[in-house]
Amino acid sequence: MTQTPIVDYLRLGDEPRLVANECTECGARYFDRRNACAACFAREFKEVDIPTAGEVTSFSIVSYAAPGVPVPFVPAVVDCGGTPVRGNIINTPADPEHIELGMPVRLATYSLGTDAEGTEAIGYGFEPA
Repeated sequence: MTQTPIVDYLRLGDEPRLVANECTECGARYFDRRNACAACFAREFKEVDIPTAGEVTSFSIVSYAAPGVPVPFVPAVVDCGGTPVRGNIINTPADPEHIELGMPVRLATYSLGTDAEGTEAIGYGFEPA
């Protein structure tokens, strides 16, 4: 079975990881493609691996969503070694007894489904460490 990441900056393999584009002038990091740095306007970037462990710096528990979107779910911002990463908290109940600010988490991947050709889409989130 072939696997494909849902976003370009998720790299699969034995040890899945996120990869950011880092400005070579000021060190600002971006997960999307950039023509220029939003911080200093430089135009040179290099790819850097983002730490797979981090700490929850903000989160929300979503109880109502569009039809077909399973609820509740927990979108969060995770500080991964100084780089803020947005992702859902997964593999734990979506309630305040299980999720808190400062909680240590680690990157985790999961299947989003398989298409008719047998290609499995892989997403990422963060689970309690």
